[in-house]
Amino acid sequence: MKKWMAIMLAVALLLFGSVFGFYHFKQKMIAQYMANLTIPESPVEVTEAKAQDWQSMIESIGFIEPFQGVNLSSSVAGLVDKIHFASGDRVQAGDLLVSLEADVEKANLASAEAKLPAIKRQLERNRTLLERGSVSQTQFDDSEANYLALVSDIEALKATIERRDIRAPFDGVMGIRQINLGEYLQAGSDIARLENLEHMLLRFIVPQKEISRISLGTEIELNTDAYPEQWFKGKITAIEPTVDVQSGVIQVQATIPNADGLLRSGMYATVRIWQEVQPNQVVIPQQSVSFSLYGESVYVVEKQTADDGSESLIAKQRSVTVAERRGDSAVIAKGVKAGEQVVVSGQVRLRNGAKVRIVEDSFLQRDQSLPKD
Repeated sequence: MKKWMAIMLAVALLLFGSVFGFYHFKQKMIAQYMANLTIPESPVEVTEAKAQDWQSMIESIGFIEPFQGVNLSSSVAGLVDKIHFASGDRVQAGDLLVSLEADVEKANLASAEAKLPAIKRQLERNRTLLERGSVSQTQFDDSEANYLALVSDIEALKATIERRDIRAPFDGVMGIRQINLGEYLQAGSDIARLENLEHMLLRFIVPQKEISRISLGTEIELNTDAYPEQWFKGKITAIEPTVDVQSGVIQVQATIPNADGLLRSGMYATVRIWQEVQPNQVVIPQQSVSFSLYGESVYVVEKQTADDGSESLIAKQRSVTVAERRGDSAVIAKGVKAGEQVVVSGQVRLRNGAKVRIVEDSFLQRDQSLPKD
């Protein structure tokens, strides 16, 4: 029995020894394989960070307003007797546009004017008689009051008749007519839109941090989708004295010459305000900048020398501060120096310290060379 137990124990020890020996042998072989394994190089496309002059600008969105514009209406109600304009006409200040029926008022005016000479003569006669003492002061005062009342009535009738003629308050272009001949026009009803198109106003907003970079007289440019290839120039003529406490922006108004009449009120516009040129700014393509919860970063390619003297290229991830973006370019205020090689394609597969291989032909370049329909 004891001999049998000894044999079984020896077999168990031999079995466990074989298992542990094989495990250690496997770990040694794996370590040897990994030590001799060549680290793969990720293909990337790079560009050189350049130091160049950069003209910064403030960008915004605004809408165009008329320099002078109004919805014409009548202050009194009446029947439309005559229409003196057509839709789209150019008119001058003071031009007669609409006449409302005023026959009753004109008849009352003619009657009052017919009475005026007799009332005036009576006043002059009483003045002479008053000097002779033939009439009392009361009689003279009554005749003078009658004369002045009639003169006032005549002026009131003339004003009433004049109010029934709607005239252009300024030079401009008439819009589409909203009334018809013979229509009864209520007071305040729209007749047509009148706008002066020689100058237009542009209203836009800028963040409060940009207030120090603008002032009255600052030149601006604007572009609309109606004329995508054309930029219109103007100058800032008004700055709102207060900042919106909820959004932290300030409203700005600019005047835009519009001699050709291309700009119309209500258009939305892209606004640019150019600033002074800043020399020696580090500029890289925007596609080089990666975004994450921890901020913005780029990969910079650097040379690394191994213990055996061999050189390789590695990608170093750096946090950067982007000062401004425009188009496909970004100005780097901190994190990259001029002359360094920045990865522009292939950074999705990279990690900090990964070996890289620079390629000249990227997917983006090949895509641009594809035939287009």
